[in-house]
Amino acid sequence: MERRVLIHAPEPVEANSLSRAARGLGLNAVACSSMSVLLAHMQEGAAAALLTGPSLALLPDADLRSWLSAQPAWSDFPFVVLMDPASHAPQATVRLRELGNVVVVDHPACEETLTRAIHAAVRQRHRQYTMRQQIEQLEAARAEVQRLNTGLEARIAERTRELAGANDRLTAEIGERERAQAALLQAQKMEAVGRLTGGIAHDFNNLLHVVQMNLDLLGRISKEAKVQEISGRARGAVAKGARLTSQLLSFSRKQSLLPRLSDVNALIEGMRELIAVSVGSAVRVELALDPSPCWAVLDASQLEMALINLAVNAREAMAAGGVLTVRTGHVQREAAGGLPAGDYVAVQVQDTGAGIPAGVLGQVFDPFFTTKPLGSGSGLGLSQVYGFARQSGGEAAIDSVEGQGTRVDLLFPAVAAPAADALPPPEAEVQALAAGRSVLVVEDDAEVRRVIADSLALLGCRVIQAADGQQGLEVLGAQARPDLMVVDYAMPGMTGAEFIVHARQRVGAVPVVLATGYADMAQVGRVLGTQSILIKPFEISALAACVAQALAPAARGGNPGTLH
Repeated sequence: MERRVLIHAPEPVEANSLSRAARGLGLNAVACSSMSVLLAHMQEGAAAALLTGPSLALLPDADLRSWLSAQPAWSDFPFVVLMDPASHAPQATVRLRELGNVVVVDHPACEETLTRAIHAAVRQRHRQYTMRQQIEQLEAARAEVQRLNTGLEARIAERTRELAGANDRLTAEIGERERAQAALLQAQKMEAVGRLTGGIAHDFNNLLHVVQMNLDLLGRISKEAKVQEISGRARGAVAKGARLTSQLLSFSRKQSLLPRLSDVNALIEGMRELIAVSVGSAVRVELALDPSPCWAVLDASQLEMALINLAVNAREAMAAGGVLTVRTGHVQREAAGGLPAGDYVAVQVQDTGAGIPAGVLGQVFDPFFTTKPLGSGSGLGLSQVYGFARQSGGEAAIDSVEGQGTRVDLLFPAVAAPAADALPPPEAEVQALAAGRSVLVVEDDAEVRRVIADSLALLGCRVIQAADGQQGLEVLGAQARPDLMVVDYAMPGMTGAEFIVHARQRVGAVPVVLATGYADMAQVGRVLGTQSILIKPFEISALAACVAQALAPAARGGNPGTLH
């Protein structure tokens, strides 16, 4: 309505002329059949009114005067009057003065003059509407300031009444800020520790891998019972070290975490000794595992870290000793809290410690919240547990009574048990597939590269070695295309995934086995798929099975370029 121009002219020819001039400016021209209709439209809203000399005599005196005088402060409604100079009567002059904001155009007027007058009136009215908007904003701001002032006065009065306790509240706020700063410093310290831990764990993992495969080679070369016994004990120690480095890499976030179908009972049973070491000799650890299978899709390393976090918290709550119980089972849940109805695997960690006060129980999953003394905890343990459970499609809940202990429940969607894995191919079959095949090993660690090369040579392969991705590409350019490539992921200058992409562009789709301690699983998955990844440290039998899987399509006459 604010873009329309109201027109009243007794003569149809003049009314049409004024309408054409308004429409030429892109305005909405509204012809009014009577002065009462004109006044009603003015009350609704308009940009201007176009009148002729005879229209002035038809203007309603009382109603028009009342409307003009009732205009708000921002409004001065513009009129454009087309009038014959020779017909100016005193009565018409009085009417024009009553209208106030009037532009008089001599009649007859050329189209350009009339258009300019209309344009000027519309622009003036637009400025008035802009001023109205600004005034409304100012009024709203003034009302808001008034409201805030009223509230401020009320708050000042309330604070004045509470002046006696203000000092205590200020002290509490200062203490809270100090705790937040301490939590931030602790988080930064943990980040630095994580980076250091990740570097150490990666190098230590490579050392474990060399030890693992050399022990395996020793066991294959010497069949003496004593040698087998000693190497078996050493391999057991390497396996424990591998679990430790896996947890360290997970802690430092150098290991990409991938949910997999996992046997929760087996994972917890395998952690029995680690949990016992974490809680100390004063706490007795009891495992009450469900006799039925408990399968769930989750990240095993994250579950281990969650259980260690809960065990350490339980140890802190049982300074004088106690019992830590870890239970598993199946729970049928109705749809609630964002979780669909269904069967869930429940992992329950319960202690007999001091418990948690009811007033802070709802905050324990908040990041950086801790009940431990300043500097004794980061406040991230339970929040990580909660985040892991939610990311796994489940939930975490806590229940505690002061003096009676604490119980943490983790729920994960249950899945059916997997089909039995196929047995690895016999070693004779692997050697038949691998005999005489050329294998390019790309690994930056010299000892790891050497032991992988020796293991492949033991299988009958012809091995070509490269210390990094660039040297591997040079080998591909200088020699015949290999039958298989065994590639490390973390290498300086070029990752294993990047090397594979360049190698495929150079020699085609050669079968690839990726050997790594940690990897960007998303990037690796785009290139190979997770089935082709060997996690260090691995045994020769695992390497042999993976080599056989990669070479089998070519031996059957299939596409030798398929990546496995």
